[in-house]
Amino acid sequence: MTEIPQSHPLRRLFLELVDLHFDCEIGLRDAAMKSYIADLLTAFCDVNQLYKIRNAQDRPLSDVGEMLLESDPIYGEAPSFDRERQVRKHIGDYTLFFTGMFPESINRFRLRHHRLENFIDLMKAGKESYYIVSKFEHFEYARVAPLFATLAREFEPCVYALNMVKNDLVALQHPISRRIDNIVM
Repeated sequence: MTEIPQSHPLRRLFLELVDLHFDCEIGLRDAAMKSYIADLLTAFCDVNQLYKIRNAQDRPLSDVGEMLLESDPIYGEAPSFDRERQVRKHIGDYTLFFTGMFPESINRFRLRHHRLENFIDLMKAGKESYYIVSKFEHFEYARVAPLFATLAREFEPCVYALNMVKNDLVALQHPISRRIDNIVM
């Protein structure tokens, strides 16, 4: 998923925070899922990864409604079921990232024609997309299908834990205010 090496300090930081909140706060101790989410956070530090899904005109898509159309191999733009899987995987990743790390930005999405209007719609689209990806369970996808089934099943707790990761990252940016909060408490 990511071009940043596994040993990079940023990835290690994300994995440490994901481990902490997924284990202690929500009780999800799935090592593969935690590693996947830490890799996702690391990859999305690169804006080209965040907006890697492009339409037929090679324009990067940021609108989940447009991504859903791009993923549809029957009525939409996807030329194959492999393309459907690729785009659906990205929709799951993208919605998990934004609903967990930047929930306050959801209502500010500049949505175009095929909108998903709110936080709940984005959560449903992400969860459904991971579920669809999990159904690609043959050949080269067989090994990772269970991971996506878990991500679909545990989507809401993952969003919650990612929000705690975000709060920790914000606190790390402001160490003086963190020390003051610790003294006051």
